[in-house]
Amino acid sequence: MKKYIVRLTPEEQALLEGVVSKGRASARKIKHANILLKVDANRENWTDEKSAQSFCVSLNTVYLIRQRFVREGLESALNHKKQVRPSRLPILDGKKEARLIALSCRKAPEGRVKWTLRLLADKLVELGIVEGISHETVRQTLKKTN
Repeated sequence: MKKYIVRLTPEEQALLEGVVSKGRASARKIKHANILLKVDANRENWTDEKSAQSFCVSLNTVYLIRQRFVREGLESALNHKKQVRPSRLPILDGKKEARLIALSCRKAPEGRVKWTLRLLADKLVELGIVEGISHETVRQTLKKTN
């Protein structure tokens, strides 16, 4: 027996059919809409196995779509789940970013006309502001601050 039974209202069915027929949403969203339409107990009531095979997804994906629809609603089942926290914390927080900017505004080291990204990255490590940083991170930070 299925634990999460999808029962779409007529409004939800119309919305999902609109997503599928227009084809302007992401491929993932269209696929999830199709799956929800097919596993709906009030309509076709496909099995998870048939849905997974038909839409080239894993059985677990169909199960999770059902689960998110029943627990959290239609929007959650269609859209990406928001991350609770970023997978990786930024290397430069506000204070470290400010020190980078201040450093880049200072006079370049002796023998140099101006700071390079690699010199700035090396200087941040030398001063103990960060343990390690790439020149690309320095570039992105400086570009962001203009």
